[in-house]
Amino acid sequence: MEIAIRPRLDRADVEALVRDRLGGDLEFTGHEEFTDGFFNAAHGLDLADGRRIVVKVAPDKGLKLLTYEVDLMATEIECFERAIAVGVPMPRLWHGDAEHGLMIIDRLAGHSLPSVRDDIPAAERLALRREIGAMSARFALATGERFGYPRASGRTAADTWGESFLAMVGDVLDDIAGQGLVLPLPIGEVAALFAAERGLLDEVDRPALVHFDLWDGNIFVHRTGTGWGVEAFIDGERAFYGDPIAELVSLQLIPEEEFPAVVDGFLGRGLTPGEERRLALYRMYLMFILIAECGVRGFDAELTEHQTTWATETLVRELARFTA
Repeated sequence: MEIAIRPRLDRADVEALVRDRLGGDLEFTGHEEFTDGFFNAAHGLDLADGRRIVVKVAPDKGLKLLTYEVDLMATEIECFERAIAVGVPMPRLWHGDAEHGLMIIDRLAGHSLPSVRDDIPAAERLALRREIGAMSARFALATGERFGYPRASGRTAADTWGESFLAMVGDVLDDIAGQGLVLPLPIGEVAALFAAERGLLDEVDRPALVHFDLWDGNIFVHRTGTGWGVEAFIDGERAFYGDPIAELVSLQLIPEEEFPAVVDGFLGRGLTPGEERRLALYRMYLMFILIAECGVRGFDAELTEHQTTWATETLVRELARFTA
C-alpha cells in the first residue's frame, strides 16, 4: 500500500544505514520491503552472519503530521527499551537513533496473528488470548516520571492523568478542527464531555507505560509444545504513560467472544464500572486519531472512507454512553 508520508528507500539505502550503525564490513544476503505499515518505512535484511533484522525509518521531520505524532520514533525506542526491561516479549533492539528517526531490531521468526488466526483451533485461540492479556499487562510494570507522551517538548506531560489525557484529547480535536473534519457532535461539546470526566480520570494515580496499539497485526505468535504462544509485540510508536486500562482498547479489536479471555489474562478479573467508563473514553480517543490521520497520511479515497466510517460509527455508539 502506498502511503504518502512513508520514506522511500531502496536496498542500497537501507544497507548503507545498517553499515553505518552496526559495522562497515557487514555483508547482506537478502532484502524485503514491508509495505503494510501506515507510518514508518520498514525493510528486512538478512546478514551473512546469520542475523535477520528489520530497519525502521521515520517520515521526514518537515512533513505535516498530527500533533501527537511528533517524536514518534523517540517514543517507540523508549517503549522498546522500557518494555524489554520489565519482561515484555519484544524483538531485540540493536540500535535506536531518535534524532535521525532510525531503529534496527531483530526480525521475528513467528507469524503475525492475522496471518495464522484461522489455523488456530477455537480452544487454543482462547488460551492464546489469555496469554496475550497477561503478556501485555507487563507494559504497565514500567512507570513514567509523569503522565503523557514521552516527548522532548514535554507536551501533554502532567502530574495527573486527568490533566494529561485532556491535553492529549485537546490536541487531536484541534487536529480534526484544523482539517475541517466533522464529528458526530460539535467539537466543543465533545471536549466538554471529556472534561466532565476529570474526576474519574484522576483516580489513576501512577503513570504506567501503555503500548496503545496492540491490534492483532502487532502481535506475533509461534507454535509451542502445547499449541500457540506469544512470540513478541511490535510497533510501540503510539505509547504513552497513563492508565493501564487504556491498553485494552486495541486488544478489544477482535471477535467479541474472545475479549473476555484477554481481560481475564490482563486483570485476572472483570472490569469495574469505572474502568468500563474510562475504557470508553480511551476508545473514543483512538477513534479521533483514526479520523484525523487520514488527511495527513495521504491514504487513498477507499481507505479514508472505510476508516472514517468505521471510526465515526464507533464514536456514535460510545458517545451515547455519556449523552443518554
